[in-house]
Formats: sequence, C-alpha cells, structure tokens
Amino acid sequence: VQLQASGGGLVQAGGSLTLSCAASGINFSIHNIEWYRQAPGKQRELVGSISSGGSANFVDSVKGRFSLSRDSARRRVYLKMNSLKPEDTAVYYCNVVRQGRAFWGQGTQVTVSS
Repeated sequence: VQLQASGGGLVQAGGSLTLSCAASGINFSIHNIEWYRQAPGKQRELVGSISSGGSANFVDSVKGRFSLSRDSARRRVYLKMNSLKPEDTAVYYCNVVRQGRAFWGQGTQVTVSS
C-alpha cells in the first residue's frame, strides 16, 4: 500500500490550496480515506475523512472551509482548503486503514502566512 500526498505550499491567510492523495495497492473504491495534520510541537490530529461513498466529515476547526472529494478513476482524494488561517500551518498526511493496519503517506507541508 502506498499513499502519496502532494499539493502543499506557502499561501497567505485567506488563500486556498488543494491537496491530493494518490493511493495504490488497495481496492480504492471500498476504503475510507482520512487526512491528518501535525503542527510543530503538537500531536497529529484528524482533519477530515471521506467514506467510500463520498460522505465527508471534518473537525470543527475546519468545517465550512475545507472540503473533500474522491476520484475513483484516478485513485485520488482531494482536500480543498479555503480561507486558510495561520493556525492551519502543518504537515498534512493522508491515511488509510486496511485489514486493521494504518498506512500513511509521506506528508505535504502547508504554510499559511499572516
């Protein structure tokens, strides 16, 4: 199983970024995909998840600003982040659990300047 997160970068507060998670080695269409983030000195936290059917849930701090979508043909999940805040600065990781084991992508850095 391999997950590849990409799309991070430096953006000003109020800006937008779209992160992508490419998955291989799994039956993509049946798995939920989760996005986590870890800011310096903080624990990794769940940002949001998208089910195999396309239903998405988010942590309260990003509700209304972030959205998730998935493209089964491309085996990708997209995290669209709008109205970014400096507190969104973190390394973002995608995650999938397969047969009770968690697999992580390498992470992509998002930096939001004030």
